[in-house]
Amino acid sequence: MRSSAISSSFSASEQAVLFEGDCLKLLSKIPDNSMRLVVTSPPYNLGKSYERKGDLDKYLAWQDEVIAECIRVLHPEGSICWQVGNYVHDGAIVPLDIALYPSFAQRGLKLRNRIVWHFEHGLHCTRRLSGRHETILWFTKSDRYLFDLDSIRVPQKYPGKKHFKGPKAGQYSCNPLGKNPGDVWVIPNVKNNHVEKTLHPCQFPVELVERLVLSMTKEGDWVLDPFAGVGSSLAAALKHGRRAAGAELLPEYCKIARERMQQGTGGLLKSRPMNQPVYDPAKAGRSLTTYPTTQIETAKQLRLLDSGKKKYEVAHEDC
Repeated sequence: MRSSAISSSFSASEQAVLFEGDCLKLLSKIPDNSMRLVVTSPPYNLGKSYERKGDLDKYLAWQDEVIAECIRVLHPEGSICWQVGNYVHDGAIVPLDIALYPSFAQRGLKLRNRIVWHFEHGLHCTRRLSGRHETILWFTKSDRYLFDLDSIRVPQKYPGKKHFKGPKAGQYSCNPLGKNPGDVWVIPNVKNNHVEKTLHPCQFPVELVERLVLSMTKEGDWVLDPFAGVGSSLAAALKHGRRAAGAELLPEYCKIARERMQQGTGGLLKSRPMNQPVYDPAKAGRSLTTYPTTQIETAKQLRLLDSGKKKYEVAHEDC
């Protein structure tokens, strides 16, 4: 029977732990080789409301210290999933997954996948292409690790496809449980109209964590998030009968995280269903997919002007 009690300090006998404070303090209390999955989305050093922007080298050194502790507490057959985006300075980007890779590799971890998380909404850039993906680095501590593919299969594209020749001719060729989801995941990010939205500006979608929890842990296993935020990872773990431990500095985020962890334990967590098709604006009617008349007319005028300009330039060149 699940317990809804959430402890503020770590003990191996607990089901749910949320430590309000520095994650390194929480990690120092966790025994070696005890966490089956470490999954997190650390601050990107961008100067968001929940972080301070600092020197990139100092940021990477701090992340390295946290990563070393996470590896220490990771089960020999466990996984680490580090979800990051880009560090941006003066318009130039540094992919944090590339910058952080050595912190894992030099300690003997093996990269199993570099998962691309694609989403449709975000900041609109004017001097470079708008960023519409982030990455999840999935590392394992050894070659012997837990991975349950069947628990995260997605619907087949051609479920009625059959073998057309050979000894299996006429038999269905697809796995009836679904197909491997691949390493590009199209999952909406949490924006204002999202069912999971809280006050956190860069919230982790529960569906993203669910795939990792279901495929890389068993019921009763520990899931650790050293940068818990509003508790998406912890709530997802508890929702599926795992044990959860995390740390968060900000009291307002801790309050929300505790509520969501209790909802996850009690089966009341509001979340977008796994494998739900991405919203298609065309199905919402013409009002969202048709340009207003004024915009259409303006577009026509711009095309005419552009056409006239090109004719003038050609004529001028001929002279």
